[in-house]
Amino acid sequence: MAGRGRGPDFVEALARGLDVLACFDADHRSMSLTEVATAVGLARPTARRLLLTLEELGFVRSSGGAFQLTPKVLTLGMAYVGALGLWDIARPHLEALVARTGESSSMAQLDGADIVYVARVSVPKLIALRVDIGTRFPAVLTSQGKVLLAALPPDRLAATLAQPSRSGLPTRTDRTPEQLHEELTEVRARGWALADEELAPGVRSVAVPVRDRDGVVQAAMNVTVHAAETTTDQLLGEHLPLLLRAAGEVGAEWALWQSRPHVQLPRPSGSATA
Repeated sequence: MAGRGRGPDFVEALARGLDVLACFDADHRSMSLTEVATAVGLARPTARRLLLTLEELGFVRSSGGAFQLTPKVLTLGMAYVGALGLWDIARPHLEALVARTGESSSMAQLDGADIVYVARVSVPKLIALRVDIGTRFPAVLTSQGKVLLAALPPDRLAATLAQPSRSGLPTRTDRTPEQLHEELTEVRARGWALADEELAPGVRSVAVPVRDRDGVVQAAMNVTVHAAETTTDQLLGEHLPLLLRAAGEVGAEWALWQSRPHVQLPRPSGSATA
C-alpha cells in the first residue's frame, strides 16, 4: 500500500496508520504483528512501530502477543456510529426501557481497566454524576464494568485488573482481590451485576451483558437509579427483568446487523492495487 499517494501533501505515515486500524474487523478482532503486517502490506518493523504508536495513543491494546482495537477508535468515527452503528440499534430499546422504568439507561464497553459509555438515554435526576458519550469510569466500581470484567478469560482478566484506571477517579474498593474474583464469578453465573453506591454516593445500578452474533459479550447495558428513591429490591425485581429483555433485543438486532450482506464492487480500471 505504500507509495499510493499522488498529491504533494499526501502523508504516507498517516495513511499507513489508518490502514493498520482498518485491517481489524468483525472477523479479525485480534491479530498478531505478523498478521497485521501481512494484511496491510508492510514490513514487520514498520507495522510494529505503527502498532506501538497506536497503543500509546490508546487506539490499540496488546495482550499475549495479539493486538486489538479499543473503544477509543469510536472517537474517529462517531458520525458513522451515530448513523449506522451500535447507537442506532440500541437507541429505540434504550428509549423504550427509560420510558417504562422512568430511570436513565446506558451502554458501555471495556477499555483497559475502565468502561467507556457508547450510548445513553437519561432522565433528570438529582445525581451528582455527569455521564456523556465517551465518559469513562473505573470498571470495578460500576455494574457495567463488573459485567464486562466477568466475561473476560482468566488471563485477560488478571492483566486488565492490573492496569491503572485512566478515568482520573480513584479506584477505591473495600474488597480484597479474592472477594472481587468471587463477585465476578457470581456475576458470570447469574448474568447481571449490581453496583450499590460504589462509584458515588446515591448511585445504584444494575447491568446485564449485550452479546454479538457469536454470543461474545461486547457491551453492557444498565439502569441507574437514586438510592434514596429506589431500593435494591425494586431495582432487581422491577427494572432488571425489563433490562434483560431490552439487552436481549439489542443483541438480536446487532447480530442481524453484523450478518448483513456485503458486496464488494469491482475495482475501477486503472486504479492502484493494494
